[in-house]
Amino acid sequence: MLDYQKTRHLKFDDVRHTYTTRDTILYALGIGFGADPLDRGELRFVYEKDLLAVPVMASVLASPGFWMREHKELGIDAVKLVHGEQAVSLHAPLPAAGTVIGRTRVTRIVDKGEGKGAIIQTEKQLFDAANDQLLATVEQSVFCRGDGGFSKVGGGGDEPGPALVATPERAPDISVDLPTRADAALLYRLSGDLNPLHADPDIATRAGFPKPILHGLATYGVTCRALLAAFCGNDPARLKAMRTRMSSPVYPGETVRVECWRQPDGVAFRARVPERDVVVLSHGHAEISSS
Repeated sequence: MLDYQKTRHLKFDDVRHTYTTRDTILYALGIGFGADPLDRGELRFVYEKDLLAVPVMASVLASPGFWMREHKELGIDAVKLVHGEQAVSLHAPLPAAGTVIGRTRVTRIVDKGEGKGAIIQTEKQLFDAANDQLLATVEQSVFCRGDGGFSKVGGGGDEPGPALVATPERAPDISVDLPTRADAALLYRLSGDLNPLHADPDIATRAGFPKPILHGLATYGVTCRALLAAFCGNDPARLKAMRTRMSSPVYPGETVRVECWRQPDGVAFRARVPERDVVVLSHGHAEISSS
């Protein structure tokens, strides 16, 4: 059973991560940049000349790893974890290469009740190691399906955070269709997430999927690619924040359709797979500057 006190007050070591232009290019290729090598807007993310980093690459830099599985003393049922929500706020453009430091903490643990699971929310602040400048804040919510009811056994528990806002009921203002490669998961996993669920057909079958699924953060990155093209002129400095809920997995080779609504405070969005008519990201919102 999840131990609230140990989990809520877990001390994470700082993670120092040095990455190169090769890593930056590999991440961009993993979320589909460069599919059209003559697209000059996308070329700047996959070619070392005047290379730019995709803003949401902050999600995979200097991360603490699969700590919920490694810290057995926390009592978390790591087999039943599901990625719930993801948010990145950019405070400065990510360098195309460099050394960063990630500082992670648990910010909230919500008990949804026995048999209903629990929510663990974390925050990672990403700093430039050269000058200690805060580059990004990455927030993640994980749904722990096997850990509901911990508050009745060991006590503790936090109030739920603010709910994400659903997208409008009207037709989207802009839709962007981005096909994914059949080997997309095999390519994306080279950016750090080596979970065999995304590569091994036998493990995928045991987990209840007909074949390996695409990483949720890869779908998040594909959606970022659409937002950069449709609203930022492929200028990463204009994307200030991006938040969404993970609703359903994508299978590599499927199309990700990103549906967007202009809002006074940015862009509301969701992503769906038209081949199966399934929403894969919901309750999305992006903050975008005019210049």
